[in-house]
Amino acid sequence: MKRLLIVGAAVMMIVAGCGTTKDQGGSSGPITKADLAVFAPLPAVVEVASQPLSDAKVQLGRELYYETRLSQSHDVSCNSCHALNAWGADGRKVSLGHNGLAGNRNAPTVYHAAGHIAQFWDGRAADVEAQAKGPILNPVEMGMPDTVAVLAHLRGTPAYVAQFRAAFPGEAQPVTYDNVGNAIGAFERRLLTPSRWDKFLAGDTAALTADEQKGLRTFLNTGCQACHLGTYMGGDRYQKAGAQIAWFSQADSGRFAVTKDAKDLYVFKVPSLRNIDKTGPYFHDGSVADLNEAVRLMAHHQLSKELPPADVQSIVTFMGSLTGDLDTDYIAFPQQPKK
Repeated sequence: MKRLLIVGAAVMMIVAGCGTTKDQGGSSGPITKADLAVFAPLPAVVEVASQPLSDAKVQLGRELYYETRLSQSHDVSCNSCHALNAWGADGRKVSLGHNGLAGNRNAPTVYHAAGHIAQFWDGRAADVEAQAKGPILNPVEMGMPDTVAVLAHLRGTPAYVAQFRAAFPGEAQPVTYDNVGNAIGAFERRLLTPSRWDKFLAGDTAALTADEQKGLRTFLNTGCQACHLGTYMGGDRYQKAGAQIAWFSQADSGRFAVTKDAKDLYVFKVPSLRNIDKTGPYFHDGSVADLNEAVRLMAHHQLSKELPPADVQSIVTFMGSLTGDLDTDYIAFPQQPKK
């Protein structure tokens, strides 16, 4: 399911833009608490009051995430384009969906997407629950003709009917299309990958190697944290691709297609840097396969800086510490209902 989240692994990478920022003074000293103040470690779960979680809802969402029968040809699932054992990406420039059709944007990773400001590269879905409903009906992605066809399958499967009742107790008809999105979203809200970076933020200075801490200093001195900050090192704002120097490709108008506001031309959601070395190719169109090149381009177009190769490599070395651990039990392929 291409772009299941958050629009989504692969990633536009290091930022759909990294606006203007002041240089950090070129400090080469040890990392301080002040340096880390703009970041935060991962929570245990991304939950909101409007979408309370339950084990029954999460289990249903897990099964629906892997369910190929939610696609027209019964061969595509959310996991097809957001493979959970591959850090939520598929490694393609753009994903292939129903009948092998290719999308027009790179599929971003589903991990941590629940904590983002919005979903898809252009932010057209408010949350993971809303996002999950889009690809199922997209003719290029999962290809289902309408919600009637989706619900006919689910309501015709007794085991799914029982699971929807358990997940959404008290509802007269719990098997609804909204609840399909609610269940998948519930599962995604626990898709988190804690890493050595989180230990470092918690005070374990040995969690990052000396070279990684040097890379973090280069990252900060360059100004990457202007957009890649917070819990997810991105995902909390929009930015123009080519904030300082025009982006090398302007075929995609970005958020402008959603808002029709001129200020949103070539604006995209800033991607998270967590697991970035596992989720290439990069950028909204998957046009760059090499992470070093993606970093160089970001510095050039977003910050108007020409980084020497050594600095680029230093930043990439730091980014390795952002790769987290996959919860193999949580993402294990479930036993799905037989029709």
